[in-house]
Amino acid sequence: MITINANTKISALLREDPAALEAIISIAPKFTKLRNPLLRKLMASRTTIRMASKIGGVTPEAFFAKLEPLGFSIDKAEAPEEAGSHTPMPDFMKNISPENVLELDVRPILNEGKDPFNLILGKVKALESGQTLKIINDFEPIPLILLLEKQGFKVYSEMDDGNTYHTWFFKADASSIPDTTVKGNDDDFEACVKKYEGRTTTIDVRHLEMPLPMLTILDELDKLPEGQALYVDHKRIPVFLLPELEERKFEYRAKEISEGNVKLFIFKP
Repeated sequence: MITINANTKISALLREDPAALEAIISIAPKFTKLRNPLLRKLMASRTTIRMASKIGGVTPEAFFAKLEPLGFSIDKAEAPEEAGSHTPMPDFMKNISPENVLELDVRPILNEGKDPFNLILGKVKALESGQTLKIINDFEPIPLILLLEKQGFKVYSEMDDGNTYHTWFFKADASSIPDTTVKGNDDDFEACVKKYEGRTTTIDVRHLEMPLPMLTILDELDKLPEGQALYVDHKRIPVFLLPELEERKFEYRAKEISEGNVKLFIFKP
C-alpha cells in the first residue's frame, strides 16, 4: 500500500483501495457528494488531502486516522504544501483594476433552488473588452470555464480558506460570445427521434444540480455506442453544452415543451 501525506490526491487513494471512498465520506458530511461518480471524477483528480480537509472543516490527521486501518502508510512528517498545487496567477489577474471587475455571487440564487444560468449569460454578454466577470460559488463552474475558454476568455479560479470558489473571466479583444441559436424545429425534432427509434438511450437531468446536467450528458455520450442517439429531459436549453457537442461532431435537436421542460436529442450523423 502506498505511503500518503497531506499532498496525496484523493484520486490516488481511490485507485489504491476503493474502500477509501466510504472511509473518506465518514469523515465529514460534505464528502457525501463523492458518492456521485461524476463529481468524484471531477473533484478527486484535482483535490489533495490538505485541500479536502479545508473543504470538510477537518484536519489531515482525520483522514490519516480513517485510512491507516485500510493499510495506507502515513508519512508522519509535516508535508509542506507543494509549490505546484496552485495554478500560477496569470498576467491578466496582475493587471486588472477593481473598476473593471463585475462581481456575481450565485450562492444565494442556488440556495433558493433557482438556476443562475440566464443571469450569468447576461453578465457575460454585457462584458466589454478588458472587463472581467468574477463569479463566487460553492463549486468551480467547470462547464462555464470550458465554454468561455474556447471563446477566447482568459480564466483563473481559486478556492479561499472559507471553501468558496472565486473564478475570474477576462474578456480579451478577441473574445466572443457563443451563438445560442438552437437547431431544428418541431417537425425536424420528431423526424430525428423517429429515425433512431429503437436505438436511443433516454436520461433525465432535470433533478440534478449544476454542474451535473452537462457532466452527466457528456458522460453518457462517451459511452454511447456507434449509431445510437441520446434523448435528454432537461430544464432548459443547455447553451454551454452546445459548442462542446459541435466540437465532438455530434448533431442535436431541441424542443421546448414548456417552462422547465425541454427535450434534447443528440446523435452523430
